[in-house]
Amino acid sequence: MTKTIALVYFNAGGGHRAAAQALEAVIRAQRRPWRVELVNLVEVLDPQQRFRKLTGVTPEDLYNKRLARGWTLGMAQELKLLQAAIRFGHAAMVRMLQQRWLRAEPDLVVSLVPNFNRALHESVATSLPGVPYATVMTDIADLPPNFWIEPGLDQHVVCGSERAREQARAAGYPDTRLHLTSGMILRPDFYDLPPLDRPAERARLGLPAQGPVGVLMFGGQGSMAMLRIARLLDGLPLILMCGHNRLLAQRARALRRGAPQVVVEFTPDVARWLRLADFLVGKPGPGSLSEAVQLGLPVVTSRNAWTMPQERYNTEWLQSRGLGVVHRSLRTLPAAVDELLRHLPELQANVARVRNRAVLEVPDILQSILSESAAPPHWRWVGQTPETPGKPPDELLSTRETP
Repeated sequence: MTKTIALVYFNAGGGHRAAAQALEAVIRAQRRPWRVELVNLVEVLDPQQRFRKLTGVTPEDLYNKRLARGWTLGMAQELKLLQAAIRFGHAAMVRMLQQRWLRAEPDLVVSLVPNFNRALHESVATSLPGVPYATVMTDIADLPPNFWIEPGLDQHVVCGSERAREQARAAGYPDTRLHLTSGMILRPDFYDLPPLDRPAERARLGLPAQGPVGVLMFGGQGSMAMLRIARLLDGLPLILMCGHNRLLAQRARALRRGAPQVVVEFTPDVARWLRLADFLVGKPGPGSLSEAVQLGLPVVTSRNAWTMPQERYNTEWLQSRGLGVVHRSLRTLPAAVDELLRHLPELQANVARVRNRAVLEVPDILQSILSESAAPPHWRWVGQTPETPGKPPDELLSTRETP
């Protein structure tokens, strides 16, 4: 019997959607007997796009524009306000999500988003009793309280690091509900790598065939800070990954530097461009760090007041494993790059020891959750309900009935 797996994501930052799409691709390639449904949480909670009609942008676009411009100072305080708003709207969100699950009736709901997991879990537990729920973290570690790991939920938590698993244990989760992977979920094309004549390709692009080449990458939205970084690293050949930020790409092409550079706008073939470089300079996002390490690149990144709170632990993860260099400001960036280049062989050896196969491990975890759930038939909600964790409104009707 075909099972339906609902993967919940949103577009803030892009990493959540990328993880969902990567899982969908691997599940399809493995020919699992599942139907995968990608569920955009924002579309469920705001189907009329009221926020966009009021402001002219979606909440995700607003967040991504801030990332592109580097306006990240104060996000820790804003996160608390966001979480307060989520708590305020909890009951309404649960009702909307209940309707969604009762229409689709998935056999497993998997969240790849933070902050909303209490509402998501409650909506599943009260509309489809017995259907398992899992949170797959797309950050290397949690940012307590109530970011990824919500205490007191009857759920599974998939952790991409020992630190995250320790945090889940501290939140009261037993080991039977915790699943450790070897890293962050990456797209399959970071594993199935075609042959690449690196010296020839670099020469074709005007880059030196030999010698260090850096790549600047600040997520799918890019960052205007890359322009200043390119000037500070004037003597180094660079690849500038500008993502969706066309203004950044335009200004980058107009730079006059003392070394060759290549400007790349949004491309699905990030792996190819990273393979042409020797090290990465970027923000400490879990996706970009993991992509660089997967392809053998040590990293130069920063930690300061502008670092987003959920990404600060990532700098500790990087340093503790000897995978790169962490600096505090643009003033210290050239010295950090010099330090990395002095120790490049050692850092490359450390990076080569990392083995991340998370995208191949998570489907096996989901299979084990499905096998262990043995979900009872769903109840038909009419007036009185069986004893379940919560009771949805009487008007919610499931198409599945007890025998």
